Amino acid sequence: MVRRLPNPVRLPILWIGLALARLGLIERERARRTTDLAWPRVVTGLARMSKSAVDVAMVGVAVGTAAIAGVGFATPFWGLAFVIGGGVAGGTIALVSQRFGAEAFDELGQAIRSSVVLVVVLSLPFTVVFWLYPEEFVSLITDDPEAIVHGAAYLGVVAFAIPFAGLNLIGSRTFVGMDDAWTPMVVRAGGAVANIGLNAVLIFGFELGVTGAALGTVLANVAVTATFALALVTGWLPGVGTLPVRIDPFGSYFDGGTIRDLVTIGLPVMGTNLVWTFAEFPMLWIVGGFGQGTVAAYVIARRIWGLMNTPGWGFGLASSSLVGQELGTGDETTAEEYGREIVRFAVAVYLVSAGIVFAFAEPITLAFTDDPADPAVPIAVTLVHAACLAVILQGVSSSAAGPLNASGDTRWPFYSQALGMFGAAIPLAYLGTTSLTVPGLGTIPALGLWGLYLAFLAETAVPATINYYRFSTGRWKAISRTYRPGTTPGDD
Repeated sequence: MVRRLPNPVRLPILWIGLALARLGLIERERARRTTDLAWPRVVTGLARMSKSAVDVAMVGVAVGTAAIAGVGFATPFWGLAFVIGGGVAGGTIALVSQRFGAEAFDELGQAIRSSVVLVVVLSLPFTVVFWLYPEEFVSLITDDPEAIVHGAAYLGVVAFAIPFAGLNLIGSRTFVGMDDAWTPMVVRAGGAVANIGLNAVLIFGFELGVTGAALGTVLANVAVTATFALALVTGWLPGVGTLPVRIDPFGSYFDGGTIRDLVTIGLPVMGTNLVWTFAEFPMLWIVGGFGQGTVAAYVIARRIWGLMNTPGWGFGLASSSLVGQELGTGDETTAEEYGREIVRFAVAVYLVSAGIVFAFAEPITLAFTDDPADPAVPIAVTLVHAACLAVILQGVSSSAAGPLNASGDTRWPFYSQALGMFGAAIPLAYLGTTSLTVPGLGTIPALGLWGLYLAFLAETAVPATINYYRFSTGRWKAISRTYRPGTTPGDD
């Protein structure tokens, strides 16, 4: 099912895995199997994050710094699509991977159909309110009139992509849970490439600015959703061939037990995703206190961070799928071995990629502006350096969360992300602009930009520590028993 083709993403990952195998840190065949599941997802992530980065670069070149800031202020609202879709999809991959591992194929269709209806019901209200009141929502974060105009123009259009983006996550997790990361890579990476092309035409050809960027996102997401639907209903996809499962679109959608399981597993995942999305609001408000140039630098650094973090997409989902399949067969020992080895594998890959970005941070940053003298550039470069250090810890956090998500033990990743953001990252960023009076010590001056640098580190260090601790306890294995095939949906 998984294609082993020479390519510039799979081979470096595999080389790192085989080097770890020679050191005795990972079993050789597991390195290969993990690579085969992870690399297509990494390609998907690179394509999608590149699309996001190119959006910012295009509007920056076409319109200017205010447009970058506007898109940045609108991004948390658009990010709700991934909060909702990612939350439900967290339940989808847990149910699908365990049923696939146990060869309970007749139960797959119900999990997928219930996931679809849940995403649509949850996401449509957000589409409506963001379409009707985009300016009011963007104004909650900033009072910069230029940024509000651009942000509202972007949000009002991109709101229509929210349900489709959620459905695309369901389609992707379905295939990954069935040990097939190739198909979602082809579909979603192809959609991201099409999105970049559409944006270039709409932003520069039709001179639509941020509206063109938003419209391109909508059209690309609709196309990806239609492709996933065709693949799952017909069991076949052009360029891919016959697929392992064919889903009856006329079966039951509102199965109470399955929806309860999806909600039980998915709510903490949704909460984990919501933590960062919700945290972006106060974070961007705080960054706004440094001025428009720093906001633009922060948005640029975040886009580069997103590109650096794509290995976690692959290793987190590979861990969820492989651990879930072993749990589905009842082999908890092998499931734990997979989880532990994938953490080591992920950290090694992050070390290599972060080192490369650290060395070339300045030329990478300059791709986002046509003015090397822009004062935002040196700030962005330093933020990227901080992100390179922080992203290594993200490798621990995302890969350790994989077994927890696969087992249904999804609360701890939520707790860890919430504590990292609201207990550490946001307070540190706030101290960048505000002095602190401590009884007995006097007044501690504001940290300045060091507050933002330390915030990058804190948001990954805390989740990495907590997620790995929870994984090491093994409690997640017992929790998984309540969601395995043969149990009654919704049982505790």
